Amino acid sequence: MSSGNILILGAIAGLTIFLGLPVGRIRKPAPRLQAFLNASAIGVLLFLLWDVLSAGWEPVEAGLLSAKAGTASWPHFLGLAAIFASGLTIGLVTLVYYDRYMSAKAKRPTVPPLAPAAPAPAAAGMGPGAASVKELAPSLGAGALTRFRVGALSPAERLAFFIAVGIGLHNFGEGLAIGQSAAKGEVSLALMLIIGFGLHNATEGFGIVAPMAGEATRPSWGFLTVMGLIGGGPTFVGTLVGQSFVNNAIFVAFLALAAGSILYVIIQLLNVAAKLRQKEMLMWGILAGMFAGFATDLVLKAAGA
Repeated sequence: MSSGNILILGAIAGLTIFLGLPVGRIRKPAPRLQAFLNASAIGVLLFLLWDVLSAGWEPVEAGLLSAKAGTASWPHFLGLAAIFASGLTIGLVTLVYYDRYMSAKAKRPTVPPLAPAAPAPAAAGMGPGAASVKELAPSLGAGALTRFRVGALSPAERLAFFIAVGIGLHNFGEGLAIGQSAAKGEVSLALMLIIGFGLHNATEGFGIVAPMAGEATRPSWGFLTVMGLIGGGPTFVGTLVGQSFVNNAIFVAFLALAAGSILYVIIQLLNVAAKLRQKEMLMWGILAGMFAGFATDLVLKAAGA
């Protein structure tokens, strides 16, 4: 199979994330359904957190064993450990400051209104997870990209954006695995990875928009498209990079970044779950999300990945 075909299939594996995005356009779901959707997203992300931490830490452990055995240098091991720690820190802490910046931008207008001004939403300055899904502000309209620049995202939109960023970093690592398998001549393994990641990404799209399912105004298709590209597009980019060269340091760095980002988002979604006051749905939803993650992972294990 040619490199071009592998790239096309890698792009398809990432774009299956769009299959779950329309869930975000559900209007006013029942409180129990809202809680279940939010909790299922938590379950999916918990699985991804375990997945990326395991995959990212494995080269660090291998570096330690190699250094102990004398087949690799101690500086090599220490470098991988430092990259992992730095990526995890940046992925987690940077989002805190970015969210604070976005909230501050949302408090002050930057563009004069074209129509008579409407009262500002009460939740405009809140951070993700500070309100229940019902209290979150309306979603983006046609000026989605402009509002990303000026920080006018509502709390629900920012949370969806953070989820998409974390998943995108994770999917870049998946793309690297696809590309590197193809570069080593293991085409059958690359194809099975594409199938497995494609199934997996379909559940991740749902995870991105689950917090927005209860908004009074449905998210626009333009906003959902942007979220899908942020979350699924890196699979194609990772496939492209992975076919070019194999580098453990880059692999560890992106997985650690993804783990930090996903951990931040899980904490925010748990805050939303607390506001919804549906403990039973929280537990069942988390289980459903985790089982969905493990089920899709079995496809990869069956292929020996």
